[in-house]
Amino acid sequence: MFDWLHVLARRLGHFIVHVPIYVAGPSMILIGALDSSLLSLPEVNDYLVVARCYTHPRAVFFFPMFAAIGSVLGCLLLYTILSRGGRAVLHRRFRVEHIERVERAYARFGILALAVPALLPPPMPFKIFVATAGALQFPRRRFLLTILLARSLRYYVEGTLAVFYGERVLRFSRDNGLLIISIVAGLLLVALAIYLLSGKGRAAVKKADQNR
Repeated sequence: MFDWLHVLARRLGHFIVHVPIYVAGPSMILIGALDSSLLSLPEVNDYLVVARCYTHPRAVFFFPMFAAIGSVLGCLLLYTILSRGGRAVLHRRFRVEHIERVERAYARFGILALAVPALLPPPMPFKIFVATAGALQFPRRRFLLTILLARSLRYYVEGTLAVFYGERVLRFSRDNGLLIISIVAGLLLVALAIYLLSGKGRAAVKKADQNR
Protein backbone atom coordinates (compact mmCIF):
# COMPACT_ATOMS: atom_id res chain seq x y z
CA MET A 1 0.00 0.00 0.00
CA PHE A 2 1.29 3.48 -0.87
CA ASP A 3 2.28 5.75 2.03
CA TRP A 4 -0.67 8.11 1.52
CA LEU A 5 -3.04 5.16 1.31
CA HIS A 6 -1.56 3.75 4.48
CA VAL A 7 -2.15 7.05 6.29
CA LEU A 8 -5.68 7.33 4.85
CA ALA A 9 -6.50 3.77 5.85
CA ARG A 10 -5.27 4.39 9.41
CA ARG A 11 -7.34 7.54 9.78
CA LEU A 12 -10.45 6.00 8.29
CA GLY A 13 -9.87 2.91 10.40
CA HIS A 14 -9.75 5.00 13.58
CA PHE A 15 -13.00 6.66 12.52
CA ILE A 16 -14.79 3.43 11.54
CA VAL A 17 -13.75 1.66 14.72
CA HIS A 18 -14.84 4.36 17.15
CA VAL A 19 -18.07 5.76 15.71
CA PRO A 20 -21.48 4.12 16.36
CA ILE A 21 -22.66 1.55 13.86
CA TYR A 22 -25.36 3.86 12.49
CA VAL A 23 -22.50 6.14 11.38
CA ALA A 24 -19.95 3.46 10.50
CA GLY A 25 -22.39 1.51 8.30
CA PRO A 26 -23.41 4.32 5.91
CA SER A 27 -19.80 5.56 5.88
CA MET A 28 -18.62 2.13 4.80
CA ILE A 29 -21.22 2.05 2.02
CA LEU A 30 -20.03 5.47 0.78
CA ILE A 31 -16.35 4.51 0.91
CA GLY A 32 -17.04 1.24 -0.88
CA ALA A 33 -19.06 2.98 -3.58
CA LEU A 34 -16.35 5.58 -4.21
CA ASP A 35 -13.62 2.94 -4.32
CA SER A 36 -15.50 0.81 -6.85
CA SER A 37 -16.41 3.70 -9.15
CA LEU A 38 -14.66 7.08 -9.21
CA LEU A 39 -11.69 6.53 -6.90
CA SER A 40 -9.12 3.82 -6.41
CA LEU A 41 -8.41 2.89 -2.80
CA PRO A 42 -6.75 -0.55 -2.93
CA GLU A 43 -7.00 -2.52 0.32
CA VAL A 44 -8.72 0.33 2.20
CA ASN A 45 -12.13 -1.38 2.29
CA ASP A 46 -10.54 -4.65 3.35
CA TYR A 47 -8.61 -2.87 6.09
CA LEU A 48 -11.73 -1.13 7.41
CA VAL A 49 -13.70 -4.39 7.53
CA VAL A 50 -10.84 -6.10 9.34
CA ALA A 51 -10.42 -3.19 11.78
CA ARG A 52 -14.11 -2.99 12.72
CA CYS A 53 -14.61 -6.74 13.05
CA TYR A 54 -11.42 -7.22 15.05
CA THR A 55 -12.32 -4.40 17.46
CA HIS A 56 -16.03 -5.28 17.64
CA PRO A 57 -16.27 -9.06 17.03
CA ARG A 58 -20.08 -9.03 16.92
CA ALA A 59 -19.90 -6.71 13.91
CA VAL A 60 -18.74 -9.67 11.82
CA PHE A 61 -22.37 -10.72 11.46
CA PHE A 62 -23.44 -7.59 9.58
CA PHE A 63 -20.62 -5.08 8.97
CA PRO A 64 -19.07 -6.84 5.94
CA MET A 65 -22.43 -6.44 4.18
CA PHE A 66 -22.06 -2.65 4.29
CA ALA A 67 -18.79 -2.91 2.38
CA ALA A 68 -20.36 -5.32 -0.11
CA ILE A 69 -23.36 -3.04 -0.73
CA GLY A 70 -21.07 -0.05 -1.25
CA SER A 71 -19.03 -2.01 -3.76
CA VAL A 72 -22.17 -3.05 -5.63
CA LEU A 73 -23.37 0.55 -5.86
CA GLY A 74 -19.99 1.77 -7.10
CA CYS A 75 -19.77 -1.01 -9.66
CA LEU A 76 -23.29 -0.22 -10.83
CA LEU A 77 -22.30 3.41 -11.44
CA LEU A 78 -19.22 2.40 -13.42
CA TYR A 79 -21.23 -0.24 -15.31
CA THR A 80 -23.91 2.33 -16.21
CA ILE A 81 -21.37 4.86 -17.47
CA LEU A 82 -19.67 2.29 -19.67
CA SER A 83 -22.93 0.77 -20.90
CA ARG A 84 -23.94 4.19 -22.22
CA GLY A 85 -20.50 5.26 -23.43
CA GLY A 86 -19.62 1.91 -24.96
CA ARG A 87 -16.22 0.94 -26.26
CA ALA A 88 -15.20 4.55 -26.90
CA VAL A 89 -15.13 5.30 -23.17
CA LEU A 90 -13.59 1.92 -22.41
CA HIS A 91 -10.69 2.51 -24.78
CA ARG A 92 -10.04 5.95 -23.34
CA ARG A 93 -9.62 4.54 -19.85
CA PHE A 94 -7.81 1.25 -20.40
CA ARG A 95 -5.10 -0.06 -22.70
CA VAL A 96 -6.27 -1.97 -25.76
CA GLU A 97 -4.29 -5.13 -24.97
CA HIS A 98 -5.77 -5.26 -21.46
CA ILE A 99 -9.30 -4.85 -22.82
CA GLU A 100 -8.77 -7.63 -25.33
CA ARG A 101 -7.46 -9.91 -22.60
CA VAL A 102 -10.54 -9.27 -20.45
CA GLU A 103 -12.89 -9.78 -23.41
CA ARG A 104 -11.26 -13.14 -24.08
CA ALA A 105 -11.75 -14.05 -20.42
CA TYR A 106 -15.48 -13.21 -20.67
CA ALA A 107 -15.79 -15.19 -23.89
CA ARG A 108 -14.10 -18.21 -22.35
CA PHE A 109 -15.26 -18.23 -18.74
CA GLY A 110 -18.44 -16.13 -18.73
CA ILE A 111 -19.58 -15.23 -15.21
CA LEU A 112 -16.36 -16.55 -13.67
CA ALA A 113 -14.39 -13.79 -15.39
CA LEU A 114 -16.23 -11.32 -13.15
CA ALA A 115 -16.61 -13.43 -10.02
CA VAL A 116 -12.94 -14.28 -9.52
CA PRO A 117 -11.58 -10.68 -9.62
CA ALA A 118 -14.46 -9.57 -7.36
CA LEU A 119 -13.46 -12.18 -4.80
CA LEU A 120 -9.76 -11.44 -4.68
CA PRO A 121 -7.91 -8.54 -3.03
CA PRO A 122 -5.31 -6.34 -4.79
CA PRO A 123 -3.14 -6.59 -6.80
CA MET A 124 -5.79 -8.47 -8.77
CA PRO A 125 -7.32 -5.89 -11.20
CA PHE A 126 -11.07 -5.46 -10.95
CA LYS A 127 -12.39 -2.22 -12.43
CA ILE A 128 -11.49 -3.20 -15.97
CA PHE A 129 -13.72 -6.27 -15.61
CA VAL A 130 -16.59 -4.08 -14.37
CA ALA A 131 -16.07 -1.53 -17.15
CA THR A 132 -15.85 -4.21 -19.82
CA ALA A 133 -19.04 -5.83 -18.51
CA GLY A 134 -20.81 -2.52 -19.01
CA ALA A 135 -19.38 -1.95 -22.48
CA LEU A 136 -20.35 -5.50 -23.50
CA GLN A 137 -23.87 -5.04 -22.13
CA PHE A 138 -23.46 -7.89 -19.68
CA PRO A 139 -26.91 -8.69 -18.17
CA ARG A 140 -27.41 -6.16 -15.37
CA ARG A 141 -29.20 -8.44 -12.92
CA ARG A 142 -26.61 -11.19 -13.26
CA PHE A 143 -23.84 -8.59 -12.98
CA LEU A 144 -25.18 -7.15 -9.72
CA LEU A 145 -25.86 -10.56 -8.19
CA THR A 146 -22.35 -11.75 -9.03
CA ILE A 147 -20.75 -8.68 -7.48
CA LEU A 148 -22.92 -8.90 -4.36
CA LEU A 149 -22.21 -12.59 -3.76
CA ALA A 150 -18.49 -12.39 -4.50
CA ARG A 151 -17.87 -9.25 -2.47
CA SER A 152 -19.98 -10.52 0.43
CA LEU A 153 -18.01 -13.75 0.53
CA ARG A 154 -14.71 -11.85 0.41
CA TYR A 155 -15.56 -9.41 3.19
CA TYR A 156 -17.25 -11.98 5.42
CA VAL A 157 -14.23 -14.27 5.17
CA GLU A 158 -11.89 -11.37 5.98
CA GLY A 159 -14.10 -10.22 8.85
CA THR A 160 -14.32 -13.70 10.34
CA LEU A 161 -10.57 -14.24 10.12
CA ALA A 162 -9.98 -10.77 11.58
CA VAL A 163 -11.80 -11.76 14.77
CA PHE A 164 -9.08 -14.35 15.36
CA TYR A 165 -6.02 -13.01 13.54
CA GLY A 166 -6.43 -9.22 13.24
CA GLU A 167 -4.49 -7.29 10.60
CA ARG A 168 -2.41 -10.34 9.73
CA VAL A 169 -5.33 -11.29 7.47
CA LEU A 170 -4.42 -8.49 5.04
CA ARG A 171 -0.74 -9.39 5.01
CA PHE A 172 -1.58 -13.02 4.32
CA SER A 173 -3.92 -12.19 1.42
CA ARG A 174 -1.33 -9.84 -0.08
CA ASP A 175 1.60 -12.26 0.29
CA ASN A 176 -0.32 -15.31 -0.90
CA GLY A 177 -2.37 -13.79 -3.71
CA LEU A 178 -1.37 -16.38 -6.32
CA LEU A 179 -2.26 -19.26 -4.01
CA ILE A 180 -5.62 -17.69 -3.21
CA ILE A 181 -6.35 -17.13 -6.90
CA SER A 182 -5.61 -20.76 -7.68
CA ILE A 183 -7.76 -22.11 -4.85
CA VAL A 184 -10.71 -19.80 -5.51
CA ALA A 185 -10.60 -20.38 -9.27
CA GLY A 186 -10.55 -24.14 -8.69
CA LEU A 187 -13.52 -23.98 -6.32
CA LEU A 188 -15.50 -21.82 -8.74
CA LEU A 189 -14.79 -24.17 -11.62
CA VAL A 190 -15.99 -27.13 -9.54
CA ALA A 191 -19.15 -25.19 -8.60
CA LEU A 192 -19.73 -24.30 -12.26
CA ALA A 193 -19.29 -27.92 -13.32
CA ILE A 194 -21.79 -29.07 -10.70
CA TYR A 195 -24.28 -26.44 -11.87
CA LEU A 196 -23.89 -27.36 -15.54
CA LEU A 197 -24.40 -31.04 -14.73
CA SER A 198 -27.55 -30.31 -12.75
CA GLY A 199 -31.01 -30.19 -14.27
CA LYS A 200 -31.21 -26.39 -14.12
CA GLY A 201 -27.78 -26.01 -15.64
CA ARG A 202 -28.56 -28.28 -18.59
CA ALA A 203 -31.86 -26.46 -19.16
CA ALA A 204 -30.08 -23.07 -19.13
CA VAL A 205 -27.47 -24.26 -21.63
CA LYS A 206 -30.16 -25.71 -23.88
CA LYS A 207 -32.14 -22.45 -23.75
CA ALA A 208 -29.03 -20.43 -24.58
CA ASP A 209 -28.31 -22.64 -27.58
CA GLN A 210 -31.86 -22.19 -28.83
CA ASN A 211 -31.60 -18.39 -28.55
CA ARG A 212 -28.46 -18.18 -30.66
